[in-house]
Amino acid sequence: CHTSGMLTPNGKENAQKIPREELTHLILKLLQAWKEPLSHFNQHIEHHQELPDDSLSKAKQISNMVHELKTGVEKVTEKMQSMGIISNSLNGMASSEGTGFSISNEANMMSDSDFIHCFRRDSNKVQSYLKILKCRIMPENSC
Repeated sequence: CHTSGMLTPNGKENAQKIPREELTHLILKLLQAWKEPLSHFNQHIEHHQELPDDSLSKAKQISNMVHELKTGVEKVTEKMQSMGIISNSLNGMASSEGTGFSISNEANMMSDSDFIHCFRRDSNKVQSYLKILKCRIMPENSC
């Protein structure tokens, strides 16, 4: 996976030990790391005439959802900063320059099944980290 070099906590218990700011930064890094590979994947599958139109539509929908999720996390981050929940140290972290992570050709050279496996793995991580962050910010949710 092209994100294997990213340091991510191993297991839910370790993720819960990470400070809110670092967890937020990690979520943004993972989402940003998938922007370009998803774009390449969409271009790649558009050239497969044997794929049904709904597969192409689903791939584009996934890319859009990742973009919307990243935008949403950025907005939540801004709100958390304005409320003093986290510091402003994350400013600029949402851009590819801010993540300190460059996309290699590895993501472009993966098989479709490996690509989907890696995307699912990272999607599950983002989902878990967002749940942990939500519980820290709003403990009244009985987490």
